[in-house]
Amino acid sequence: MIVRQAANILEIMEFFAQTKKPATLAEIADHFGWPRSSTFNLLATLSEKGYLYEPRPRGGFYPTPRWLAMARMVSEVEPLPPWTHALIAELSAETGETASITAPSGLWAVFIDVVESQAPIRYFATIGHRVPIHAAASGRALLLQYSREERDALYRKIEFRQYGPSTPISIEAVETELRNSTARGYCQSFGDYSRDLAGAAIPLPIGDRRLSVVVAGPEFRIGPKVPEVAALITRTVDRLRPKSAA
Repeated sequence: MIVRQAANILEIMEFFAQTKKPATLAEIADHFGWPRSSTFNLLATLSEKGYLYEPRPRGGFYPTPRWLAMARMVSEVEPLPPWTHALIAELSAETGETASITAPSGLWAVFIDVVESQAPIRYFATIGHRVPIHAAASGRALLLQYSREERDALYRKIEFRQYGPSTPISIEAVETELRNSTARGYCQSFGDYSRDLAGAAIPLPIGDRRLSVVVAGPEFRIGPKVPEVAALITRTVDRLRPKSAA
């Protein structure tokens, strides 16, 4: 269920992140197709709370640095250790594909750090991108860190949908894939959630945090190399992970 007003605020911030310039009430209302009265109320509220301002008179609204200050305060509570970004940066450079760190968020795996491939045809993933936790390699690498009881509780909430021809669409199918992943030493996906996308992932627990690291790209390019990519991920984690984080 989406709370529309909350979604509208987030969509406004994403709009500014994409346009990178001030926008007038009319421009924002027209962009989203919102009534001008409700757009005015939303912008006025954000302005009164200190999250929007007008850099120049009648020049349009723009986010204030308060967003950045709040984000920094939040991220400082449980930051990712620096070596994890070095990990995905090295994996992306070595493979030419997109590498990410993911964490569980209910029924989803959410990307909390990403280094995108520089190839014209690539896996477009950004921080905050989500995939169903059971239907992608990154999510299944998280599920491997759950007890069977925890997974069963999660399965009762999942709507098993056929995202692709190889999507596991039952509890037993997911459990079979998890057993296969344990046996091979990594999780893999071949169009399970996103068609024509392949990837390899392994669990990346840090303290009591359940994380995973995944490398993914177009199936025509990375598909034949998934075992090699998985081995590279494992070697790179073993080399970069501090002993205290094991």
